[in-house]
Amino acid sequence: MNDLIYAYCLTNTPPDLNREVEFKGLKCIESGGFYTVVKMVSSDEFSEENLKKNLSDLAWLDTNARNHVLIISLLMEDCTVIPFNFGTIYRSEEPVKKFMEDYSDSLVDNLLFVEWKEEWTVKIYCDRKVLIDQIDELSEEAAKLEREIMASSPGRAFLMKRKKTDLIENEADRLCKVYGQEYFDEFKKLSDSFSLNNLVPKEFSERSDDMILNSTFLVGKDKAIDIVSTSDILRKKNSGLGFDLEITGPWPPFSFITIKEKNNAR
Repeated sequence: MNDLIYAYCLTNTPPDLNREVEFKGLKCIESGGFYTVVKMVSSDEFSEENLKKNLSDLAWLDTNARNHVLIISLLMEDCTVIPFNFGTIYRSEEPVKKFMEDYSDSLVDNLLFVEWKEEWTVKIYCDRKVLIDQIDELSEEAAKLEREIMASSPGRAFLMKRKKTDLIENEADRLCKVYGQEYFDEFKKLSDSFSLNNLVPKEFSERSDDMILNSTFLVGKDKAIDIVSTSDILRKKNSGLGFDLEITGPWPPFSFITIKEKNNAR
């Protein structure tokens, strides 16, 4: 029995829900000039208790989360949206309308802020071994110390090599910050807003190199082509130094909405 309301997103223009496949079962709840796109779902899957169980099922989560983003992204093609977090559930239409009425001023502000904009995620990685192999070419301090080592007696050279080992790690850290900032600045120029996210450890990124930047940018739709071309240029420019760039998007502007609901289920 479909007895709960699943909310995808909110907009201030009537969305076209005529796509037969992707939008099957979707409808709008309207109040005060706002339209919340919803779908009736079963409590067997989406009641508070059952949703918690399903969130631990990675296959279920992946399928449903992807569908959530897909529907919002398709709606974004024709209108500006405020995306709801995955798993936002209401028990009836009344609290949906109350939300739109209670937060109307904030909704207007947010819709203006993200109007015809989309979210892009930029992650920068560094293969430290590749970087360190070229440290003498990239660091004058490391190069200077190497010249001193070459000109020193064996005993002194041994001690200085130990010193250089520490220097190399410090210089690698410094260069990661320098290049990470360079990448960030290039994307910042193209964006209206940004957020810096926590770095993801290797065991979760499923990569062998180190993440040195994890950032999200709010970008006008007319700048999407510039975001892609900039990523291509930077990827080719510094790949020989061990740096790699991973860009994903466009996404709904999840990271740039400041409205927070008190509860998912109402």
